[in-house]
Amino acid sequence: MSGHSRWVQIKHKKGVTDKKRGELFSKLLKAIRAASRTEPNPDFNPRLRSAVETAKEAGVPTDNIARAIEGSKNKDLEDLLIEAYGPGGVAILVTATTNNRNRTMAELRKMLNDVGGKVAEPGSVMWAFERSEGGGWTAKFPIVLDADTKSKLNELTTTLDGDEDVLEVVTNAS
Repeated sequence: MSGHSRWVQIKHKKGVTDKKRGELFSKLLKAIRAASRTEPNPDFNPRLRSAVETAKEAGVPTDNIARAIEGSKNKDLEDLLIEAYGPGGVAILVTATTNNRNRTMAELRKMLNDVGGKVAEPGSVMWAFERSEGGGWTAKFPIVLDADTKSKLNELTTTLDGDEDVLEVVTNAS
């Protein structure tokens, strides 16, 4: 009967959900730190205000948000907007915050190369996207993909989202 107790089952399920929640919290707090570098007051910084609202909606404790804003005095974080082409020529925008640009770019290149994608020159993918009202990106010209390309793209976006430095991944695939 070992391993069949109710507590063991709960413990494993809770461990998985807690891990996902912790990864989400880390990304949201990193976005808050990056946004609060220029102005730590959310009343005067719309990007920070938006990041704080998103974190509160996700259930991040208020004291963690306050610590993230206070910790923004660490000026070594850098925002990156990486333009890339994925499988089937899909345009991809990756928003990341990192303390080591070279490491992050190398990791993203490796992830893209594994599925047949590549990092593009700045400005070469931006034409396919426009800023939305919430400050994010939306595709101007969505493209339709076949099943094989779509599965490769889903694999790539899942891998990119799993990276601790990546905040957002947007594609022009419908």
